[in-house]
Amino acid sequence: MADFGYEAITKDGKTLKGSIEAENADAAQALLKAKGYIVTDIQEQSLLNKDINISFDPKPTPRDLAVFCNQFVAMSRAGVSILECLNLLREQTENKILAKAIRETQAEVEKGETLANGLKEHPKVFSDLMVTTVSAGEQSGSLEVSLERMAEQYEKSAKTAALIKKAMIYPIVVAVVAVAVVIVMLVKVIPAYTDMFDDLGTDLPQITKVVVAMSDFIMGYWFILIPAIAAIVIAIRAYLLTPTGKRLTSTLALKSKITKNLTTKSACSQFARTLATLLSAGVPLVEAVDIVGDTMQNVLFYDAVKYAKEEVIKGVPLSQPLEESGLFPPMMYHMVRIGEEAGNTEEMLVKMADYYDEEVEMAVQSMMAAMEPMIIIVLAAIVGVLIGAVMAPMLKMYQALDNL
Repeated sequence: MADFGYEAITKDGKTLKGSIEAENADAAQALLKAKGYIVTDIQEQSLLNKDINISFDPKPTPRDLAVFCNQFVAMSRAGVSILECLNLLREQTENKILAKAIRETQAEVEKGETLANGLKEHPKVFSDLMVTTVSAGEQSGSLEVSLERMAEQYEKSAKTAALIKKAMIYPIVVAVVAVAVVIVMLVKVIPAYTDMFDDLGTDLPQITKVVVAMSDFIMGYWFILIPAIAAIVIAIRAYLLTPTGKRLTSTLALKSKITKNLTTKSACSQFARTLATLLSAGVPLVEAVDIVGDTMQNVLFYDAVKYAKEEVIKGVPLSQPLEESGLFPPMMYHMVRIGEEAGNTEEMLVKMADYYDEEVEMAVQSMMAAMEPMIIIVLAAIVGVLIGAVMAPMLKMYQALDNL
């Protein structure tokens, strides 16, 4: 396969420039004509004129995918074919990673594949949840409804993620400021007072000795400290990505009084919303629960949902393993049980998802209210120690002068 740069005129008379992969120039021209383009120029790209493929675009966000689903539904209901929908979406999508995935999905559909199979080729962009939902929608003839459900799913996920990120901005900024203050104090302020401390000729307070020793150590071995700290950070991040590290962080998140409430309610919202989306698309319960388990970010909830899937296979009602896990609040498994008995599990799950979405927002606010004073106290303690280390010798000197 080679890359060919082309210039063409679209159906609406617009000039279009781009690149396409094909076996040869004739094949590339045939692909462009199949899209309804009038090719005015086409040539194989060399290393000198080839489009640079380095992209700094981030992975498509849930909001990007929500827009994709909503626009697809709007165009489909207007009578636009799937191929044309994909073509229009590719042209107007700003995220290059998503645009590339749409283009390649369009190529798969042109070959006769289903939309779901085309999306499945890009697992880093389109999740198993979306692929399964789209597949169920295609099989039942309700693709537009399935995509509407996915749009709602992505919008809710984007809102929840935004709330959590917003909550984390404040402590991160304060932590960075605290580290910067400590470094400035130890590198600039304390050394300026060191000579004065030496001239005093008296025994320095213990706190001052410790801080001066820290300052001397940083000034003398900074070229070792920086790589060492970087290596420690990298090692910790690598450990947290391992199964053991993920289990440790998941356990701590559920044991900490500050994060337990938010972690639990976020998992409940994700579970209810995702399961309701899959069931509404016609996905069988066992397969739906399995996919929901894969979306759980907390390992303990992942294990609980996977265990629930095994129990459902045996014929056990879903509410029972949810209760046995000890992770889900009573309201969750009680409402699921009521839905199972009444035959409207999907409706109950939607209501629970809406309820826990509101609870997540309240949990974020509560966590921020608890963290703000703690962060201020810690920052004040750090700065207070450093200021005390500077002032203690001076106070000791003044007391000595008063005794003369």
